[in-house]
Amino acid sequence: MDIHRRFVETNEAQLYVETAGSGFPLVLVHGFSLDTRMWDDQFAYLAQHYHVIRYDMRGFGQSSLPTQDSYSHSEDLHTLLNHLGVEAAYLVGLSMGGAVAVDFALTYPESVRALILIDSGLSGFSWSPEHLALMGAIRQQASQDGTQAAKETWLAHPFFAQAFRQPMVAARLRQNMADYSGWHFVHADPGHFIEPPAIHRLSQITGPTLIIVGDNDVPDILAMADMLAQHVPSARKVVVAGSGHMVNMEAPHQVNEALLDFLRAL
Repeated sequence: MDIHRRFVETNEAQLYVETAGSGFPLVLVHGFSLDTRMWDDQFAYLAQHYHVIRYDMRGFGQSSLPTQDSYSHSEDLHTLLNHLGVEAAYLVGLSMGGAVAVDFALTYPESVRALILIDSGLSGFSWSPEHLALMGAIRQQASQDGTQAAKETWLAHPFFAQAFRQPMVAARLRQNMADYSGWHFVHADPGHFIEPPAIHRLSQITGPTLIIVGDNDVPDILAMADMLAQHVPSARKVVVAGSGHMVNMEAPHQVNEALLDFLRAL
């Protein structure tokens, strides 16, 4: 498989991007603190059928860090696709990447032919006090003990509990985290989501939408999956048994088959 790697200048940031395969474009958007490598189990598989694009969002992987200036991940994605000459694509996002994908679909509906949201976040969602307290504790730890200690605590989040039961998946996550700068644990991120938030606009998503969620994910993510399935008019939901938040890495075969079945049916 030929992989084309490059950096693209977008909105005063450099984004690292990889492309492979041919056919209709399909974009993979990673989760918080991760990068393109979290899609390794999907990238080559989907490139047999589509022109697959995966990239590091601003602040992650090999892309540049945010500055003090306001920015939007969905606007970065729009600029990136314009640079690549992509007018419309299938859009796949996990966790924070799912929230970015939803915002993008609401802002540029003509650019999204189908939406696949995996253990997805959702802008405007009120996270549980437990999650907020844990994130606050991680940031406090970063300021006191450094980002390395904070990253270890972040890996102990229930988000990753199921994944760490698989040694090979755990090793990949640890490598991803080792390479993550930890910038967001010690800085106020000037990135913003759309207004009004997506949670109040789900009925405006009219294109085909697939929701994939691990049945052992945290309650907040399960609640968002239910909201998306109930309020996005064309959505259907697939629950992957025995999987947690990193379902694409924990159960790649099931996720890949669900993706391909959904897209072929279009």
